This record gives sequence, structure tokens and C-alpha cells, in this order.
Amino acid sequence: MARRLQNRRRPARSLNQLPFQVPASRIAPVAILSDDEIEAIHHASLRVLFETGIEINSSNARSMYKSAGAEVDAVSERVRMAPELVESLISTCPANWTFHARNKVHNIEIGGNRLAFCNATTPPYASDLKNGRQTGSLENFTKAVQLCQSLNVVHFFYGYPVEPQDLPVVTRHLDAYHTMATQSDKVWRAYAMSDMSDAIAMAQIARGVDDVQFVSEPSLMLNCNTNSPLKIDAAMCDGLIAMSRTGQPVVISAFTMAGAMAPITMAGALVEQNAECLAGMALTQIVKKGAPVVYGAFTSSVHMKSGAVSLGTPEYAQAAIAGGQLARRYGVPYKSSNVNSSNAVDVQAAYESMNAIWSATMGHANIMAHGIGWLESGLVFSFEKAVIDAEMLQMMIVFFRQMDTSQDALGVEAIARVGPGGHFFGDQHTLERYKTAFYEPMLSDWRPYDTWVEGGAKTATERAHEIVGELLDSFEVPPMEAAIREELDAYVIKRKEELA
Repeated sequence: MARRLQNRRRPARSLNQLPFQVPASRIAPVAILSDDEIEAIHHASLRVLFETGIEINSSNARSMYKSAGAEVDAVSERVRMAPELVESLISTCPANWTFHARNKVHNIEIGGNRLAFCNATTPPYASDLKNGRQTGSLENFTKAVQLCQSLNVVHFFYGYPVEPQDLPVVTRHLDAYHTMATQSDKVWRAYAMSDMSDAIAMAQIARGVDDVQFVSEPSLMLNCNTNSPLKIDAAMCDGLIAMSRTGQPVVISAFTMAGAMAPITMAGALVEQNAECLAGMALTQIVKKGAPVVYGAFTSSVHMKSGAVSLGTPEYAQAAIAGGQLARRYGVPYKSSNVNSSNAVDVQAAYESMNAIWSATMGHANIMAHGIGWLESGLVFSFEKAVIDAEMLQMMIVFFRQMDTSQDALGVEAIARVGPGGHFFGDQHTLERYKTAFYEPMLSDWRPYDTWVEGGAKTATERAHEIVGELLDSFEVPPMEAAIREELDAYVIKRKEELA
């Protein structure tokens, strides 16, 4: 046993991770639409909310909309808002805030030109090279949480990395939240339920803060998915209300697939996305002025012969960049994603993901959901894809670094010393910098072709599999005060008894 524990503390030998850091883009956001075109989408969205309205399945939420001045049809559950009401309500949405983790090192600034990366969220399956495609379980859920904690490029948890389907539905959230709160010291995301008390209580216990501090220091996130077209169900609305009341951020995320749940034109899909986001953003401000909220975009196309979603496509990239423009139009943080439609960790998965990553970063997303591990259009959390994604995201962090243009960095003296026809390998200018000059890939196994083949050539996926094993073998549970752990354990036991 002692030998086994010693091996589990062995550091990952072949992993080249950057320190934990939240990148900030030094590049102006890309605009794919003109200001006039953005205004056209904005006004069309207001028209949709006023003329067609949005179905709100929560009676509590409908009452709040009505008290704010919206027209509410109790029979159809349709809510209609005048344009001036929508614009007035969303004017109090904050532009930025700080996420507070139980480990202050992992606090995250949300907004501005900063971009936080997260994990793939709630796929029903997990996969790796050894075990293949598996149904989500507490075991692979825990391993995925530990992997995300170990990867410095994952800034916080955008929900469950994989759905632990072997746990009872009624108490599943308790075990999942407990795992994220104990196996990680990063911020995690709750799931929308009509009763959010468990998530709020467990996040507060894990941080060891009182009610006042918890409200003033956001420590938990909720994703409010609209039910496109033009509907928000009761659990989403009620979860939003509970979170906004306690000052916790809510992402309003519209899943609008052009030709299926939205008009087939990308402009029409963006109008619907925008209308749904505005309706959700307005509700957060009705609940509490200044409640933190994020504009979440997830608009793409579908394969018209099959109806299957297509992700990482040119249309997806267009919508992702346009979504960033709309979020900036309203002065709120923006959520985009790293997604693909590949069924394997292959070149398709890589190029579709990189297309999504570039569109998110160039569109100035502040939160990248599904940043690592997403496969099969979101059906699978792939452990190897998670490491390959981490590699691509680390490259983006380095890309955003400021280039040194100081006099010494310009290298005029070095050029003079080496002169025409020489080389810089042995020059002092190089020797002083060679260890830190360039990014060294996590997955690097560069050798001349002959020795690479003779020594046991490995693909990037095989190398990623090794890295996953090394990270999990060397994983150490982040420290937590004994009294906090006892309180958290006791809370879960008590609630399971109550819910049984």
C-alpha cells in the first residue's frame, strides 16, 4: 500500500503545463457584422419579444415579469415586453465581476478582455483509449473532475464533466456537488432546479463564508438554457431567480440551430438567440438590479438531410463572432464554446475545435464553455480530447502574450555580432533566453523520424492517453479544513435522508 501511495504522488514527467493564469486578449475583437447590422438584429429581437413574446413556464417568473410592466397571458403562459421595458431592464447588467473560489489562487476575473476556459458539460458518456465509450458513472465523473483540477488551463467547472448516471436522480446533485467541492478548489457550476438551496448551501459551506460574504462575492454559477424556440421552462426560471437573489452569476444560453429550432438563415437564428437571451437577462435584473449575468451564444446549423447538429463549422464561427458583438452591444460578459461534431479524437475533432476556439477568442468571449473534452457533438467527454484541447488552449494563452519590443529584444547588437551568413545558436542573446524563448508543446515527442518509429511511435491521442494517466496517478486532493469537510459531509448525509 505504501508503495502504491508513493507512486500516486509521482509528478507527471512528460507534461509541460503553463502556470494557472487567465489570459487577456491584446487584440481588438473581430466584427463580422456592421454596427447597422447589429442594430437590425437588436431591433428585430425587440420586435419578437413585443409581438410574439416568449413562453415562461414558471408562475413565479411570470408574476415578476408582470410586476415589472410586461404583458402576461396566464393561459398561454406567454410574456410580451415592450422594447423600452427590455432596454431599461438590461441597462443595469454589470460588465464584470470576480468569481471567488475556495482557493484564492483560483479566483477568476470575468469580463473585459479576459477569457476563462472550462470543461465539456454533462455528456452522458465518457471515453478513453483503454476502456472505450462508457456510460457516465461516479467513477469516471470523479476522474474527470480530478483531470480538470490538474489541468491549469481549466479555470473553473462549467458543470459536470460527465453525467454520473449510476447515482439516483433525486440525490445525484448532492454527490456531484460534493465531488466537485472536495476534489477541486476551483469554482463550479450548479444545475437549474426549482430548489437551488442545496447548491447554494454547499458552495457556501465549501468556501467557509457567511450569507453576506457569499452574496457579495460570487462563488457559484448557473446556466439557464432557453428551450428554443422562445420558451424557458420552470426549473430554469426558478433556478435563475434563486441564484440572482443571492448575487450569483447566471448564463443565459440560447441553443438555436438554424433550420431546426430557429429560422434557417443565420441572421434569423441570431434574432431568435438574441430575443431569448434578452428575456433571460431582463428577468435577472427584475429579481435583483445589478445581478451578474452572461450573454450565452450557441447558434449553429444542422445537417438538413439528417437533422443532426453540426458544430465547428463556418456558420458556427460566424454566429460565435456575431454573438460577441451583441454581448458587447449590451455591455455584458459573453459565453461561447469549443465544440466539434467528430465521433473520434481525430483530425476532424481538432480542426473543428480550433475553428471554434479561434471564433470564440477573436469574438472576445469571456467564458469558453466545453473548452476541453467535448466529443460526438457533446455526447461524450473524452479524456484524450481533454488533453489535446488543453494543448490548443495553452497555445492561445501564449498567443495572447505581449511581444517584447524592448531595445534589447530588438536584437540589433546580436545581429551585428553574428553578421551576414552566421547563426544565433551560440550568441549570448540566444543563450540568455533559450529556456523561455518559445512555447514547448504538452504533447511534444519530437525525434527524427527513424528514431521515432524505432522507439515506438505514438500518435497525439496515444500521448494524450499517457498524460491523462500521469495526471491521475499523481493527483492529490486539494486541502480543505477538517471542520469544513465535516460540515459538508454532514449536509449531504442529512439531505439524502430528507430526500429518500
